Amino acid sequence: MTESDSNVPFSFVDLPATRSTQKPRRKGLTMVADFGLPLRYAEDLFDLAGRYIDLMKIAVGTSRLYDGATLRRKLALYRERGARAFLGGQFQEYVYATYGTKALPRFLEEARRVGFETIEISDNCVPLSDAERREQIRLAHDCGLAVFGEVGSKDAKTGASLLIAQADVCFSAGCELVLVEAAELTERGEPNRALIAQLSSAIDFSKVLIELPGPWISGVTLSAIEDMKKFLVREFGPDVNIANVLPNDIMETEALRVGLGVVGPSARTAAKEQA
Repeated sequence: MTESDSNVPFSFVDLPATRSTQKPRRKGLTMVADFGLPLRYAEDLFDLAGRYIDLMKIAVGTSRLYDGATLRRKLALYRERGARAFLGGQFQEYVYATYGTKALPRFLEEARRVGFETIEISDNCVPLSDAERREQIRLAHDCGLAVFGEVGSKDAKTGASLLIAQADVCFSAGCELVLVEAAELTERGEPNRALIAQLSSAIDFSKVLIELPGPWISGVTLSAIEDMKKFLVREFGPDVNIANVLPNDIMETEALRVGLGVVGPSARTAAKEQA
């Protein structure tokens, strides 16, 4: 941000020196889930909070429901505002489960044609073997797409060793980032601290996005979402990578990152310790 102090409200209030403020960021990424934002809403969202948005996931199979021109305009908007859009992995899971491997090249080529440059490959609901995961990543690369991998299941607890192994497969196959499925990281509405600690000790967390739980996970409350955000910032500092932030929560999430929310002094302590 290059604004003069006179153009920044309350500029005398210091923010953590460790918080990345320039885009494109290499750490402290915020990924926002787009389940069908109207185009003008998205424009307003970026006018307000665009400096804090790094990635936009076009979630599940919603891209099938757009008018083509509207989808292209949305992807162009995100690109122009410095946010990297990507196609959520559950759509590919659906195509794979419904039409088989033979349909994937056509699906990936269509993703490129409508304007996607990056795709997520996941097995939240349709399990993949290591060989299948590598093959789907290769197919996406062959179609000119960058790939984010996602590990973990929505309906089964995988365990740290398998999540770590799956992340290693993703990275070795050429994924830029790996997302960890939120359903794996919560237990009875609480962050699974032991599991997250195991993951952080074995994987480079600068290349990992931790997904927030959401209402799509049975039993998840608003307080559970907030608890996970607060835990991540307290544990890893303001530059932790957070995924699945909902549009209305972007500003509040950034406030938590920099200690202006209820995380407050804990975030500042973490920032000082990392400085």
